Amino acid sequence: VSNDFARGTADITDRQNIQLHWVEIDNVPELWQRLESVGLTTIEGCGDTPRGFLVSPVAGIAKDEVIDPTPLARAIKDTYLGDPELANLPRKFKTAITGSPSLDILHEINDISFVGVNHPELGPGYDLWVAGALSTAPRLGQRLGAFVTPEDALDVWYGVIRIFRDYGYRRLRNKARLKFLMAEWGPEKFRQVLQDDYLGRALPDGPAPEEPSGDSDHIGVHEQKDGRFWVGAKPPVGRLSGDVLLGLADLAERVGSDRVRTTPLQNLLLLDVPAEKVDDAVAGLRELGLDPPPGAFTRSTLACTGLEFHTVDHGTSGDVAQRQVVAGLDVGVRTRFDDSALRHAFGGDDVALLAITVVQQRNVCGAVRVVLNVSNLGRNTVFVVTTEVDQT
Repeated sequence: VSNDFARGTADITDRQNIQLHWVEIDNVPELWQRLESVGLTTIEGCGDTPRGFLVSPVAGIAKDEVIDPTPLARAIKDTYLGDPELANLPRKFKTAITGSPSLDILHEINDISFVGVNHPELGPGYDLWVAGALSTAPRLGQRLGAFVTPEDALDVWYGVIRIFRDYGYRRLRNKARLKFLMAEWGPEKFRQVLQDDYLGRALPDGPAPEEPSGDSDHIGVHEQKDGRFWVGAKPPVGRLSGDVLLGLADLAERVGSDRVRTTPLQNLLLLDVPAEKVDDAVAGLRELGLDPPPGAFTRSTLACTGLEFHTVDHGTSGDVAQRQVVAGLDVGVRTRFDDSALRHAFGGDDVALLAITVVQQRNVCGAVRVVLNVSNLGRNTVFVVTTEVDQT
């Protein structure tokens, strides 16, 4: 569909989706039919709805996962995706679910997050986080201190989204996200309303997640719990193409895999690779421009998908420049930008962001301005440098 309908475009988003561009309206029905024929959908991909879920990319395969979140994600999708009762929320509602000790789904910045934990008496389940979001008024999600068993998780998700539907602010769209309701109520009242009015029962107290362990980007070669391997690779600035996707499908077939997953960090995972085929998988990914051990800066980079398609953008040269700048920084950066290190450097629990904005300087031939913006939720340090970029 990328080559047939989208001029070969395909971007991995930070919601684990594939984003296509240049689609003509006349082709949309056939595009939808093709996607649906292989189990893909665009339902509630936008609008004031429960948006697509973030789920641990190594759900069900990681040797160290606390709990497999696949059954919960599938239950929410099968039960509530497209439900008219949830199709007119105050604003969008984002879900994240993980059982990985690497905490790989950015649980602090989603409207609801289920994070795998082991309860000392009740066994594996989830720690519940609510009302995280970024945008112009960033706010980290709040732990409710409640332990959610696998049996209760679907009801809890439905309860939280209905609280948002019923109490979320609708008069001003810029104040309509769940984080603004949480700012007024606080986690104690939110939990009480959830239990009393929407569940009809109390939730047990539970432990907080342990400090994250392992790499949350899942890049490289890793053994699965079944003895096979997954190979994680990084597409530069999240950009693929129709040809690369076709090449990836052919590679998966050659190495005995029939599953590929995306991650919230815009990476690709080739799953279920037999041990004797791992070297072939790594070499094949590298030939496609998806290097399993990318440079330090490339590995830690997130990019705005389809930036050049925005009306405020400076043209497709921004994409060219972005790729070259990131590749150039790989040469000089020998150490990964670790998110936990950045958190500690910029204020404890804050989410630290290193942003690179590539803006074409129209009055300087062949040059761009690169803005390095180190931000911890509102307090910014901006460095401006100029670099030459080959626009060809």
